[in-house]
Amino acid sequence: MTRRPLALLPALALTLTAPLHAADTDDWEAVLEEARGQTVYWNAWAGDSRTNRYIEWVAQRVAEEHDVTLVHVKLDDTSAAVSRVLAEKSAGNLDDGSIDLIWINGENFAAMQEANLLYGPFAERLPNFALTHPEHNPEVVTDFTLPTEGYESPWGKAQITFYYDSEELGDSTELDAGPPRSIEALLTWAEANPGRFTYPRIPDFTGSTFLKQALIALVDDTAPLYAPTAESDFDAVTAPLWEYLDALHPHLWRSGRQFPATGPELRRLMGDGELSLAFTFYPSEPAAAVADFELPESVRSYVLDAGTLGNVHFVAIPFNSPRRAGAMAVADFLLSPEAQAHKQELAVWGDRTVLDVARLPEADRARFAIDEENPAMLPADALEKTLAEPHPSWMTALQEAWRERYVRR
Repeated sequence: MTRRPLALLPALALTLTAPLHAADTDDWEAVLEEARGQTVYWNAWAGDSRTNRYIEWVAQRVAEEHDVTLVHVKLDDTSAAVSRVLAEKSAGNLDDGSIDLIWINGENFAAMQEANLLYGPFAERLPNFALTHPEHNPEVVTDFTLPTEGYESPWGKAQITFYYDSEELGDSTELDAGPPRSIEALLTWAEANPGRFTYPRIPDFTGSTFLKQALIALVDDTAPLYAPTAESDFDAVTAPLWEYLDALHPHLWRSGRQFPATGPELRRLMGDGELSLAFTFYPSEPAAAVADFELPESVRSYVLDAGTLGNVHFVAIPFNSPRRAGAMAVADFLLSPEAQAHKQELAVWGDRTVLDVARLPEADRARFAIDEENPAMLPADALEKTLAEPHPSWMTALQEAWRERYVRR
């Protein structure tokens, strides 16, 4: 992302006032030495027990390997962490911030970059970052169309994946049976199966991603979605989406008068039998939930025929973190084959790796074998049709427009 000329002065001021750290050098051993004994405060979304358990495991491992104490500061909304860093900067706190690492992407990354709230570039200095092979995988250095420029380190992949109860909907391989395979077909299916589908309430990120998925499918020209909303007629571009949702909502769970709060709550509704079709942003989630007996064995996963929206999620370091070395040690561990493979295990989380597995040594490649015996797991090639995320301004604008239109006052 090209930084605005006016942003150079604040950035220069931070450079002049912030103390020097080993983290500011290319000497990785010095970084690790400085990290020893530090307590790193990681602000991360805590809305799912699987992610929380994984972060607990990470904390145990970085304590063992780097003598770093990792504290998970649990968030309902990442924007709360963004607001805190901004408030600290406004108060003149330039080198003693309360946050050392943030799980972030999309509109929150764009907002922090715009306000010069991030430390970096640091990602390319992490030894394990090379295992992502960004020259072959540009998605690990791009966040909602914006180049990360080293201010974020990738640590996982997400893509919309639908799942359904095959005992109710039939075999998805049959042409005249199975779940809907397009956004348009979803409306037809919902009309014929009232109350059996819904999406999370906005601004939940899973629900917001559904809005973007639908918008991409419904517009004639997607080009405006990959530029700032200010460069297009927002009302005209989004008109097909609101027409679609107006038609869809009466056929949703509880007639669209109430929405589940999160993706995990959507999964619970499937497990309780209140829904027969749902979706997630984590492709392995249905299979993991079946393995944990949260969903019935009859659940199957699939993606829409035209592809589904996907992105990479990252960690970033606020500009005023006093424990940058510890934060970098954690970020590098998150990119290790050990941490990435453990994260991908169904019994742990099922989150996809950002490493270029095909280019790993053979012993490390073996860590990432997919459990193809779980019938709820997607086929290995199912995620090849990945739709790119729109510009981050669309996320914010869609959320605001949705709440103005559908939140009863």
